[in-house]
Amino acid sequence: MITGPKPPAKDHAKLADFILFSQREFLLNLSRELNRDNISFAQFFLLSYLATSKELTMTDIARKMGHSTAAATGLVDRLEKLGYMERTHAIDDRRKVLVRITSRGIELVSRLRDELQNQIADAMSETSSEDAASFMSSYRALDTAAVR
Repeated sequence: MITGPKPPAKDHAKLADFILFSQREFLLNLSRELNRDNISFAQFFLLSYLATSKELTMTDIARKMGHSTAAATGLVDRLEKLGYMERTHAIDDRRKVLVRITSRGIELVSRLRDELQNQIADAMSETSSEDAASFMSSYRALDTAAVR
């Protein structure tokens, strides 16, 4: 729950405008890059998640993606063929399949995140410092609330 003074309603409107207008641009650019690398948004989401995790079971992946285990297996198969992730077996139970991102997958996620960060920096540089500060304040409050 967010505590403290609420930002003025005009800040909410500015933030909503920024998100709506920038989202389209960011998603179009990301879509072009994903097409170039021959992967889908779902596959990129999974790669991004695995980039911050050590390794996951197929069941964990299915839960995270909101898919069946069979659908998650299809995502992993495709990304494994492209060299972005690999499967291993758990040391304590050879029946348990673990999935982890490869260095090639980490490079892809890093490159696309860097491009997104640059787009955000460009968009923020074209925004007044007052609006940028309001956006960052709102973001920090949302981020803090999400962690709780």
